[in-house]
Amino acid sequence: MSDKRVIKVNDREVEVPSNLTLLQACEAAGEEIPRFCYHERLSVAGNCRMCLIEVKGGPPKPVASCAQNVRDLRPGPDGQPPELFTNTPMVKKAREGVMEFLLINHPLDCPICDQGGECDLQDQAMAYGRDGSRYAENKRAVEEKHMGPLIKTVMTRCIQCTRCVRFATEIAGVDDLGLVNRGENAEITTYLEKAVMSELTGNLIDVCPVGALTSKPYAFNARPWELRKTQSIDVMDAVGSNIRVDARGREVLRILPVLHEQINEEWIADKTRFVWDGLKRQRLDRPYLRKDGKLQPVSWQEAFAAAAEKLKNTPKEKIAALVGDLAPSEAVKALKDLMGAIGAPHLDCRQDGVKLGEGDRRSYLFSTGIANLEHADAILLVGTNPRTEAPMVNARIRKAWLADLDIHIGLIGEQADLTYDYDYLGSGPATLAALAKGEGEFFQTLKSAKHPVIIIGAGALLRDDGAAVLNAAAKLASAVGAVSPEWNGFNILHSAASRVGALDLGFLPGDGGKDFAGIVAGCGAGEIDVVYNLGADEFDTKQLNGAFVIYQGSHGDAGARHADVIFPGAAYTEQSAIYVNTEGRAQMANRASFPPGEAREDWAIIRALSDAIGHRLPYDDLFALRRAMIADAPALGRIDQLGGDEDGFDLAAVGVEAAMSDAGFVCPVTDYYLTNPIARASQTMAECSAMFAGVNKLAAE
Repeated sequence: MSDKRVIKVNDREVEVPSNLTLLQACEAAGEEIPRFCYHERLSVAGNCRMCLIEVKGGPPKPVASCAQNVRDLRPGPDGQPPELFTNTPMVKKAREGVMEFLLINHPLDCPICDQGGECDLQDQAMAYGRDGSRYAENKRAVEEKHMGPLIKTVMTRCIQCTRCVRFATEIAGVDDLGLVNRGENAEITTYLEKAVMSELTGNLIDVCPVGALTSKPYAFNARPWELRKTQSIDVMDAVGSNIRVDARGREVLRILPVLHEQINEEWIADKTRFVWDGLKRQRLDRPYLRKDGKLQPVSWQEAFAAAAEKLKNTPKEKIAALVGDLAPSEAVKALKDLMGAIGAPHLDCRQDGVKLGEGDRRSYLFSTGIANLEHADAILLVGTNPRTEAPMVNARIRKAWLADLDIHIGLIGEQADLTYDYDYLGSGPATLAALAKGEGEFFQTLKSAKHPVIIIGAGALLRDDGAAVLNAAAKLASAVGAVSPEWNGFNILHSAASRVGALDLGFLPGDGGKDFAGIVAGCGAGEIDVVYNLGADEFDTKQLNGAFVIYQGSHGDAGARHADVIFPGAAYTEQSAIYVNTEGRAQMANRASFPPGEAREDWAIIRALSDAIGHRLPYDDLFALRRAMIADAPALGRIDQLGGDEDGFDLAAVGVEAAMSDAGFVCPVTDYYLTNPIARASQTMAECSAMFAGVNKLAAE
């Protein structure tokens, strides 16, 4: 903890840490300081000069408050506290002058600029600028730059604050942006007219204080005051980023990040931000029933009758249920209770086949916590590429790497550009087994670390020997002391938003029940006659063709194509639901718009079906369902909280000790932009996928 100093801001004494900048100190005293180039999470550039203040006893000119620290201030001649002023005539005149210079070349296109209404330049020109300009010469113009399908550029508006360059370099970890030339010829460029190659590029739009970088898919769609804003949770991965969904009527028009220091800070990944156009394409908006080999639209009553007849007339040991990656916890609970009422033992939520879910809850959680990665001093990645599986987790690891150059990061699995340096240890289980036995230099690195972290991804767990790999990783964690009462460094990195909630609720095979692979095989072998598929689309759904398939989901994707009955469900922005992220943190998603046509909330569909088959579920509203759900899994009631599992964690009971194959770990995410039905319905995501595939092909050649 830094020492504190007493200073005076506008004649009011305050005590602040001495490592704060003068800008932060003034804001701690309740004064507003305008700024363009300064950003709390980026390095200090000090090049816009909008944050000028007056320092008593300092030089007879304004001081850039972002570039000087409290510890640099001198006390008065008799030891009085240093004095700062933010509202003197000198400061006012200086800010007006800076604003006048900034607006010399800025175009007068606010009426057609997408930043209008939420523009820092507009706001600060009104608050701190003068009412006219003395500049009568021709304005400078700058060529537009190509930054890919996500970012629209109007570089004539740029004020050279360099926030975008610093974000790309420091947080995204790419060097595709820079400032070239000097003086009036200075401009931000991508050097070679290419897209910014990062999965975090959408945040450039947020950090830009003017309209130079705006959202290309959102261009000319709406003004901010037209939109209804709803705070919710992202489901594109298992991080659970906090988002704001902006909708007009029934249509979602954009998605923005919401500050959450423990999860996503104030950033979100590109798939989270730009997937919204997929919410209105390829939607299931009415029930369907397969008649004479073709899916025909029918009424809800007819769809329920057909499904109920099959469920009632099929032996319970021939009925199975699957849960996909985007299902809300309420629907998982309702489906589990329905299958329990019928007596069907074949349940599974692990459509990728990961060997997880048995025993202690902490054996399938990211137990360290995303924010606590900043305290790690040694990190081992096993069978994961966090840059594609969980970009916000990767950004935290990069942040920890930047903050502590002594941190050691090791990777077992496929090599990839992770935006930070790491030691490549090997490709598969043999390397992990050797480490678990205490062999290798990296074992000593982990053992000597105060806060070691081991992160196991789906690439290591979805194999046939996944349980053995998990056991080997747990042995390594035990050997290096990664789990103690003060620190839990054993982590599973999920990529499916519904997975942890479904595991908490126990949506797993019952006594004598088949797992996911067994259910799929049973359909072909005639052992499974009816499958209730709750949004599982990430496998070859043709394999279910031997059974009668009831599909419930929001989009006409793979699961719907091979279904016999289709129940149209709501997307994640169209229903209130609880999702549990990879850390085990339950969070509330709120409804931002209503589902299209006859589509309904997922839990309500299952509740209505239970009536039709004569096994009525004991809840008629969301509150009653959540009460039953929390009784079943108390962790789902601890909204936005971690912990609650205080008992000792037995690493020896994690996984199964068995032989492991020699095959290397393979990352399951082959295309970051097309990992779920909503993303595959998005035109923007298709453009991103095509662009990155082309770039990767060129790189390979």
